[in-house]
Amino acid sequence: MGRWLPVCGALAACAAPRSSPSPPGGLDAEGFRALMEQVAAGARHFEFFGGEKGTKLPMHMTWHHLVFDPDTQVGAGEHAFRLNRQYHGVVMVQLRGGQIERRREYQTESSLSFEEFSAATHF
Repeated sequence: MGRWLPVCGALAACAAPRSSPSPPGGLDAEGFRALMEQVAAGARHFEFFGGEKGTKLPMHMTWHHLVFDPDTQVGAGEHAFRLNRQYHGVVMVQLRGGQIERRREYQTESSLSFEEFSAATHF
């Protein structure tokens, strides 16, 4: 158990609150949540999802956890996504001027519901 203390200490230090304000034109946590909900509601309009033509099947995206650092304008969201197949994953985004400038995503295909998928570590 002692070997985990340095790791826990490092994580606690990283979680310390910062005092610097958000960059000009940046979003706060509430604005980030609203932006990501727009992404989930309108993802079918992104080029990856068929652009303006959309897709033959309905797309469903649900956020389970969203976290955001207003100082760096970097956030992440854990999600369930279903189109032709179902996936559970995490997307990292960097914002500039209140818009997503960069993103990367990690996902795993699974037929399990999110509750079943995350049961071992559910929070």
